[in-house]
Amino acid sequence: MTKPFKTLDDIGEVAGRRVLVREDLNVPMADGRVTDDTRLRATLATVTELADKGAIVLVLAHFGRPKGQPSAEFSLEQIVAPYADVLGRPVRFIDWEGAEGAVAALSAGDIAVLENTRFFGGEEKNDPAVVARFAALGDLYVNDAFSAAHRAHASTEGLARALPAFAGRAMEAELDALEKALGKPEHPVAAVVGGAKVSTKLDVLKHLVGKVDHLIIGGGMANTFLAARGVDVGKSLCEHDLASVADEIMAAADAARCTVHLPYDVVVAKEFRADPPTRTVNVHEVAADEMILDVGPAAVESLADVLKNCRTLVWNGPMGAFETPPFDTATVALARTAAALTQDGSLVSVAGGGDTVAALNQAGVGDQFTFVSTAGGAFLEWMEGRELPGVAALTR
Repeated sequence: MTKPFKTLDDIGEVAGRRVLVREDLNVPMADGRVTDDTRLRATLATVTELADKGAIVLVLAHFGRPKGQPSAEFSLEQIVAPYADVLGRPVRFIDWEGAEGAVAALSAGDIAVLENTRFFGGEEKNDPAVVARFAALGDLYVNDAFSAAHRAHASTEGLARALPAFAGRAMEAELDALEKALGKPEHPVAAVVGGAKVSTKLDVLKHLVGKVDHLIIGGGMANTFLAARGVDVGKSLCEHDLASVADEIMAAADAARCTVHLPYDVVVAKEFRADPPTRTVNVHEVAADEMILDVGPAAVESLADVLKNCRTLVWNGPMGAFETPPFDTATVALARTAAALTQDGSLVSVAGGGDTVAALNQAGVGDQFTFVSTAGGAFLEWMEGRELPGVAALTR
């Protein structure tokens, strides 16, 4: 199948050539240690393939928010040792001072991490001078960082226009999965959208009603939709001022023949903490001093039946306050259903966003979906139907 972008399969001979590879090395750290190396591991396929073919691999990445000023706190030098451990091969570090000479001293198959791209104020402004500075170090450009693709920065968008540009293996896998999920999905398609507030996902909901057959709304967002329908949600988190917007989304869904699923039984408590006294009630029985903190078992069972009749699932956001037990019950149960259907081969399941990844891992099914994206903002913007500059630059 021809892809709208070039991949490593199209890159040709790379032995001895300098390949600038944009990766996401923005990992969480504590006391000088990487606390989660997921993003480092995601780079393995691309970086090792290029090095094994004899390329001089120059990894570009940002780290934190140094605001255009060099600082030890945000130096990528601290990532080099843990990154070498993950790759299982030596990794060099190259500072921007004297970078040209340091790159010239590298040999075929060497891997080096260049200092934080955000030490240049012009990186985030896509400044042509910064693009030229980066481009002068390489012969070819590979973007492997989908999580940074929603930003038109010098290292994500500008370089793709300055050098022959290709998608890395992680980027390719991400774009293939997204195409299967919403580009040209197999219907019926379901979307699970959860999280605290409707206001943060308005554009997602408006876009999805025209794309999916079933829209499952969970989390605090569901309370806003219930309130718009006249349900008294007690002390629950709820954006009452968005009732008219919720009504508009429901009307748009009706017009597009998209079924919106709201919970009809819920788990409530009088205080929000771990393991408080709870009760499971019909949504019309929430007391004035109670808050809805999870979707109830009857609703979860009927949502599982919806998924059994679907071929494609896109998931972003938890069904309840999943970080606090027992309010992870609905998220875990529905995630396990989706995982089982995926493993059966009857469902293509794509999930993304930080909370979602954490929730799926908590359910023990993070590796049982078709694809789980670690990208937060980029995944959301893709769900909103927006063009991502870093991806668009690859498809020119």
